[in-house]
Amino acid sequence: MSSPRVGPWRIAWLVAARDRRRERRSRGVTNQIIPFAAVTMVIFAFALDANQSVLQTVAPGLVWLATMFSLLVLVQRAFAVEVDDGALDAMRVAGVDPRAIYLGKMLGLSVQLLVLEVLLIVTAVVLYGESVRAEGVVLLVSTLLTATCGLAAVGTLYGGLAAGFKGRETLLPLLTLPAVAPVLIGATRAVEAALGTAGAVVSDGWPWVGLLAVFAVAFGVGGALAFGPLIDE
Repeated sequence: MSSPRVGPWRIAWLVAARDRRRERRSRGVTNQIIPFAAVTMVIFAFALDANQSVLQTVAPGLVWLATMFSLLVLVQRAFAVEVDDGALDAMRVAGVDPRAIYLGKMLGLSVQLLVLEVLLIVTAVVLYGESVRAEGVVLLVSTLLTATCGLAAVGTLYGGLAAGFKGRETLLPLLTLPAVAPVLIGATRAVEAALGTAGAVVSDGWPWVGLLAVFAVAFGVGGALAFGPLIDE
């Protein structure tokens, strides 16, 4: 009697859970990524320390710049482990649906990014004197969720593509940074509206959240469809 087929969503959850367990053991986010992002924010603060109002104006953009730099490190670490221990090839040989692998890796990366973004927002409040308005909380949370999904979708897709190449440390930024430029722009504008930066109001941010949602869905669906052929090449 054949065993019941495991659905792609169940496989995706198992892949994400495996990545979380691996991360808890290695403590890479705690020991490497968070300090790296924090140092980046501190360097920005020193570089722009001439005027506190300048820091408050550029703080949303700096948060997302630090997030994108950290994204590259996270993706490189995640796929380097997969390549080194042959786990990715083993899953493909075993007939695991590549869409499930993609979604699982994307989910695991999203959780790490979301934690990092919250910490960076707190850092911006402490270092740059930003404040979170009560009426902007829903917009801020919506921005973090949609932008995180978009970044994770792009990072997972290009991380899988670059994993099989020599010099992937150089190839990954060249592929990823231009693709996530819309997320940087949209997320920065939406966070500015949520925080009231430079007189922005909450209503200014929702169109940008819509753009982020469209981007996340487009890259999420496209990445799930393209991931299998890309890693098989």
